[in-house]
Amino acid sequence: MNVDIHVPAAGLDMVFTILQQSGMEAKVMFEDLQEAVEAQMDNMRVTKAHDYTKYNSWATINDWAVSISSANANLISRQVIGNTYEGRPMHLLKIGKKTGSAKPAVFMDCGFHAREWITHAFCQWFVNEAVSTYGSDPEMTNLLDRMDFFVLPVFNIDGYEYTWTKDRMWRKTRSRNSGSSCIGADPNRNFDAGWCTTGASSNPCSDTYCGSSPESEIESKNLANFIRTNKSIIKAYLTVHSYSQLLLFPYSYKYGLAADHSELLSVSQGAIAALRSLYGTRYTSGPGATTIYPAAGGSDDWAYDLGVKYSYTFELRDEGRYGFLLPESQIKPTCEETMLAVKYIASYVLNNLY
Repeated sequence: MNVDIHVPAAGLDMVFTILQQSGMEAKVMFEDLQEAVEAQMDNMRVTKAHDYTKYNSWATINDWAVSISSANANLISRQVIGNTYEGRPMHLLKIGKKTGSAKPAVFMDCGFHAREWITHAFCQWFVNEAVSTYGSDPEMTNLLDRMDFFVLPVFNIDGYEYTWTKDRMWRKTRSRNSGSSCIGADPNRNFDAGWCTTGASSNPCSDTYCGSSPESEIESKNLANFIRTNKSIIKAYLTVHSYSQLLLFPYSYKYGLAADHSELLSVSQGAIAALRSLYGTRYTSGPGATTIYPAAGGSDDWAYDLGVKYSYTFELRDEGRYGFLLPESQIKPTCEETMLAVKYIASYVLNNLY
């Protein structure tokens, strides 16, 4: 999510405070961070192998991306769309029945912000659910027969690795900034959509630093280049964040409504109703700027302005009790309900191609 405070993980008694910016109430989220960090790993199955109901390290996810692709060659093809700042490969999985001709596609990414671990878990869950229910679930079978899903399981890989090794609450990329000892930029302020005009900082030490220029972060450029190249087939863009239980759509960089506002709103309302049907989890939907706060340079606004009409940002569970440290016991229900919303959007897109 776009809560813009960075607190070093080591030795704090009070961790996460949402400041009274934009009229938000200040809330103390945790009194002992280390305890909360340890408590999130509440799935006690000890395994070094990949597990869909646990948080997996980058090394494990990297191996998983390769193995699930080769094990499901009829439905998945894998490509590397570029490397991160620190040289890690950005695996993109294309999921769909191979027909030999171009199909309309949905692009979905997870893990823009390093500390939002539930998002990485969802992209992995989605890929597995797609291939394992193909042929038995009529909705998924129809989707994969008639369209493709491009899934980027981890966007900000360097940052994710850093949350495992050094600082669980890290948000940004890990690039070096000229003239500053502060590291990284906020990739979701780094796109060419009202870049750095509102809800973003030009200070490299800020958690919402917009970068030195649009797409200054190699990860942003790799993603943008892929979407630009495949713009003719990409009909929806879904970017998965946490937390707050929201389904947002453009605009965030301005208060003006999107040209497709009424349709985007109606699809989002259908999606959150589908999500709620499973466990009763309540989401709110609406344009980013008015639903949470203005924030320029987001990938969803950029994709929409590029011409990808159905552009949405998910903010997954929860509403602040655990925040970024969502326990592993919530991975399965979170992923199950989110699947329903993603399938709803994808089915709508398929029936309303443009």
